[in-house]
Formats: sequence, C-alpha cells, structure tokens
Amino acid sequence: MPDALRHPSVLSLLRLSVAEDVAAKGEWWAGPESPARHDVTSTATLEPDSRLEGRLFAKEAGVVAGLPLAEALCRLVEPALQFVSLVDEGEQVEAGRSLATIEGPGRALLAAERPAINFVGRLSGVATLTRRFVDAVSHTEADILDTRKTLPGHRRPDKYAVRQGGGHNHRMGLYDMVLIKDNHIDGAGGITEAVRRVRETHGDAYSIEVEVNTLDELKEALALAPDYLLLDNMSPETLRRAVEHTDGRVPLEASGGVTLDTVSTIAETGVDAISVGALTHSAEVLDVSLRTQ
Repeated sequence: MPDALRHPSVLSLLRLSVAEDVAAKGEWWAGPESPARHDVTSTATLEPDSRLEGRLFAKEAGVVAGLPLAEALCRLVEPALQFVSLVDEGEQVEAGRSLATIEGPGRALLAAERPAINFVGRLSGVATLTRRFVDAVSHTEADILDTRKTLPGHRRPDKYAVRQGGGHNHRMGLYDMVLIKDNHIDGAGGITEAVRRVRETHGDAYSIEVEVNTLDELKEALALAPDYLLLDNMSPETLRRAVEHTDGRVPLEASGGVTLDTVSTIAETGVDAISVGALTHSAEVLDVSLRTQ
C-alpha cells in the first residue's frame, strides 16, 4: 500500500465499507471466521469450499486509481484472496481494459466485490477529472490543487487520487497549514491583525496563506510577507493585475467556482496554482465492474 494510504483513518474506512455490508447488525466480526458468513445470498448459493476467479475491468475510459485500496480490502475480508494489479496507478486506460484479477474463496470474493469496486470507481473518477483539469492548463505553468471539500472519511484516498491524476494536494486539514480566510479576517478585525495574531501564536511553525478578494486587500496582505496569497473569485482581468503587482514575490493561488470551461483562462493570467473543489466534490464515478468464472 502506498505510504499516503497507510493511515488509521484509511483502515477504518476499509473496515467500515465491509462492516456495513456483511457484519451482523453493524457489528464487526472477530475470530478466524470470514465476514462473508453474513452474506445470505452467497452462503446459500455457493459451497463453502468453492473458489472463483474474477477480472476487474473498466467499462469506460479513464485514469485508474484505488487498486491498492481494493487489494487491502480483499485481504481484510479474506487473507487467502489473491489480488493482482494489471495496470499502474495513474495510468490512462480505454474501455474494456482489465485492471486486476482476484482469485480465491468464492464467498469471500463476492463479499469484497462491491466495496472494492466502490473504491476503484470513486478514486478513478477523481483521478480522471483531475487529469482533465491538468490537461486543460498544460500549456501554462499553473498547478491544479485540491481542497478540503471531501466526503467525511475519504479525504486521504481522495487526495491520493488527485495526485494520480496529476494534481497537487493543498493542506490535508486544519492542522498542517495556516489559511486565513474572510471569516478569520472579520473575526480578527482585519488582514493585518489576523496575520499578527497568527505569528504571535505560532511563530514560523506553519506556512501562512491569506485569502484576498480585491487588489487593495492584496496590497495590504503582500506587505505582510505571507507565504502564499489566495485570490478568491477574481475576474481574469483582476487576476492578471494581481500577478503584475505581485511580480513573483509571493506564489498566487486562484480559487472560486473554477470549471473546465474557465480553468484555462484563469491559468493564462499567470497565477501559480488553481484550487478546484470539484475534483473531489463533483467527480463522477468511473464505471468499473467485476466478472467471475
């Protein structure tokens, strides 16, 4: 499993995805018996010692992400399940391409099938949408960033998928970077006071990014030498003026309602990065399926 996914929250998510399917009354299983014992369909139709081979494949073109999660989930359900990836993470595939094979105890394989498909489909959808944004700005120097607009519990997998699509991660949470937004500014009584309080509290322990909405706010924030400036909901013309005024002194991030139709124009203003909430809150699931024999 990639280091980015080796986190207790990811393991909890994997366990939950199985528990909500096959654990009696929502309880987790214990002991050597497989959780597949609660799959009332498979226990009735498959012999206890039956074995199946499955092929996970893409039903549409896209960028693949999430196979390591699917493999970990299979092993969580039944260590005897053998999962073999056939493509690399971040690889662009065409419809019909085989992504992985799964072989082992039949009941366990079918218990793992749906949650494994759910992970690969969702993460591949995020990676595919990210790649579209990255391709749209490839003629510029702008990076595509994600946001914290993620489904609860899915942040690490979602941000991992963004990287597989060629994007970059913004802060993981509220703990690893200071981002002074409009509500912080209003609460502190202004940009200057907000930055002063952050430095008084944290010193230089964290990078500081300040959100600005106008060129006057940009000028005030720029004088405070933050590490980054977030240009929120500015028109392309205002963004160009912000880039000219900043003149490379601080990296500039543009945000606010960015779409595939607008991202190229925004990137051409010269900003260093563009944050896109849609990467994780609006990505369509990539259609993947599993066939057994």
